[in-house]
Amino acid sequence: MSDMPTLILDHVSVPADLRMLKPNQLRQFADELRREVIDAVSVTGGHLGAGLGVVELTVALHYVYDTPRDRLIWDVGHQAYPHKIITGRRDRIRTLRQSGGLSGFTRRSESEYDPFGAAHSSTSISAGLGMAVARDLKGVDYHVVAVIGDGAMSAGMAYEAMNNAGSTDPRLLVVLNDNDMSIAPAVGAMSAYLSQLLSSKPYRNLRDLAKQVAQHFPKTIETTARRAEEYARGMVTGGTLFEELGFYYVGPVDGHNLDHLLPVLKNIRDAKQNRPVLLHVVTEKGRGHPFGEQSSEKYHAVQKFDVVTGTLSKPKANAPSYTSVYANALIAVAETDERVVAITAAMPSGTGIDNFAKRFPLRSFDVGIAEQHAVTFAAGLASEGMKPFATIYSTFLQRAYDQIVHDVAIQRLPVRFGIDRAGLVGADGATHAGSFDLGYLCSLPDFVVMAAADEAELTHMVATCASIEDRPSAVRYPRGEGEGVDLPVEGIPLEIGRGRVLREGSVVAILSLGGRLAASLIAAEDLAARGLSITVADARFAKPLDLPLLRQLAGSHEVLITIEEGAVGGFSSQVLHALAKEGLLDEGLKVRPMTLPDRFLEHDSPDRQYSIAGLDADGIVETVLATLGADTNWRPARA
Repeated sequence: MSDMPTLILDHVSVPADLRMLKPNQLRQFADELRREVIDAVSVTGGHLGAGLGVVELTVALHYVYDTPRDRLIWDVGHQAYPHKIITGRRDRIRTLRQSGGLSGFTRRSESEYDPFGAAHSSTSISAGLGMAVARDLKGVDYHVVAVIGDGAMSAGMAYEAMNNAGSTDPRLLVVLNDNDMSIAPAVGAMSAYLSQLLSSKPYRNLRDLAKQVAQHFPKTIETTARRAEEYARGMVTGGTLFEELGFYYVGPVDGHNLDHLLPVLKNIRDAKQNRPVLLHVVTEKGRGHPFGEQSSEKYHAVQKFDVVTGTLSKPKANAPSYTSVYANALIAVAETDERVVAITAAMPSGTGIDNFAKRFPLRSFDVGIAEQHAVTFAAGLASEGMKPFATIYSTFLQRAYDQIVHDVAIQRLPVRFGIDRAGLVGADGATHAGSFDLGYLCSLPDFVVMAAADEAELTHMVATCASIEDRPSAVRYPRGEGEGVDLPVEGIPLEIGRGRVLREGSVVAILSLGGRLAASLIAAEDLAARGLSITVADARFAKPLDLPLLRQLAGSHEVLITIEEGAVGGFSSQVLHALAKEGLLDEGLKVRPMTLPDRFLEHDSPDRQYSIAGLDADGIVETVLATLGADTNWRPARA
C-alpha cells in the first residue's frame, strides 16, 4: 500500500459520495485515485496504461452522471480499474485477476455499475444503442454513455453502430478517448472554449432556429447553408466524419483538465434533443506513472512490479514462449519464400508479428482491430498467389468466422492461420480463453487443423502451413512458455494427417492433441507405476484425422482416452465420429473424451484452471482408473 495519504478517496465508497464533493476537490481526488491504481496494479499486475489515462475522465463522468441509474459502458474494459475503485470495489482491487477476485474487465455479475461486460473491443456503441432504444421503448428516463478508445474505433463494428445510431436519433453519448491517433489539433484553451460553446444550449437553439429559417428558403439555399455550417464546424473541430454519420460532434477536449470536462459533460447531459452526441476527448495513455520515459507497450499490461523503481517482477523464463517460437519459425520460412506475408489485427507484439515486421517491413500488415477485414484481406492475398499467415488470438478469430467460411474455406484459398492463446489463458479468464477454435474450424470441409504439443512441433507446423497450397490451414498453440525441448535447426513439413506414438503399451491408449501431451506422459508414468500398460500418442492433426493410427489404437487397447484443450465439439467429436463410422466402437472399446468442461472457467492461474478442468496429469489418471472401474484391481500408487 502506498505511504501517501488518500484523504479524499478514503471518504468515497461509491459515486454518490463522489458527487457530494465540491468541484475544487476533484483535482486532488483524481491524483489520489491515480496513485491507488498504480499501487494496486503493482500488487496484482494487469492493464496499467489505459486506466491511468482515463482517471480524470472517470471522475468527471461519475460526477456528472447519476450512475448506476445512468448507464456507463467502458469499451474493452481494461481501462476500468479507476471505475472499479470508486464503484464500491476498492476493498477488493488488490484481488484483480486473482483466483476468486475481481475480473480484469467489466462484468455484469460483479457490480450494478457494470451495465455491460466486455473484454473484446468495439462493442460499446452497439450495446449503448441497444440500451438507449430499450429505455425509449419502456418509456423510462436515464442517460447512456459509451466510452470507446481510438484503437477500438478502427473496428468496423463501431462504425456500423454509429451509422445505425445516426439514422435512429437516440439520446446517446459516445466518448471517443483519443490517446494515440492524431485526429485532432493540439488541445488548448481555445478548443476547450469552442467545445463548451458547441455543446451549450444557446448555440444549439440558435442552430435549430437557423435550420428552421433555412427551411423556408428554396432547397438549394437550404442545402448550401447546411453544408456551409457543417464545413465551418468541421474546420474548427475535425468532426465532419462523425457529423456525416449523424452524430453531433463536440471536441476536442483535454481529458485531463476537469475544468474543461465538467462543463461540457453537463451541457451534453442537460440537452433535451434526441440525437446522438460524440465527445472527442484527448488523453495520454499511462499518464502519471512514476517510472520515467518507458515503453508504452511495456506498461499496457504488466506483471507485478516495484512501485518505487518500476522494476517488473516477471519470473525468469525457463523456455522460449510459443509466441516467439512461432514468430521465429515464420521469419525462417519467409527468408526462403518471398511470397510469405504476415497479417495481424492490432496485436503485433502479442502475436510476435512485430519481430517479423522488423525483418520484413513491407510484408507485414497490422490492419487494426478488424479481424473480419484481416481474414478477407488474407484471402485476397492468397487468391493472387501470396502465402498469407493471419496470426490472431483464438478468441479474436471468433469475430471473423463468417469470413473464414465464406471467403476462405468455400473458395479453398490457402490462407494460413496462426492461432495464438489456444486453450486456457489464466488471469484474462473466459473472455480470452481459446476454447472454441477446434470446434469452429474442424467443422469446415478441407481445412487442415494442427495443434502443437511443444515448441519443436510448432516450428514444424509453421513449415507445414507454408507448404500447403491447395486449401486453408491452421496451427494452434498455447499462451506462455514452451516445454523446454530442443528446437530444430529448421522446420520440416509434416505428412498431412499423420500423428506419432511416443510410448507403446497394450491396455490404455491416451491420444492427445496439443499442449496436454506433457501431462499425458506424466500420467502414463503414474499409471505404469500402478502396473498398467499405457500407450501415448500425439494426434498432431485434428483434421484430417490419422485413421490408421485410430484403427491401431482402437484395435489393440481396452480403453481410448482423447484429450484436448478445447470445448465439446472439437477434436474428440471428430474422433468419435470416425470411430463410429469405421465400426470401431462395436467390439466393446471404452472411449472417454476429455475436453474443457461445459462452462466458462473463472480467471485463475493456468495450472489451477487445468486442474479444475480435469485436464492435468491427475485428472487423466483419475479418468483412466474410473473407466477401468470394476474390471480392474488397480490401486493408486501414491495411496
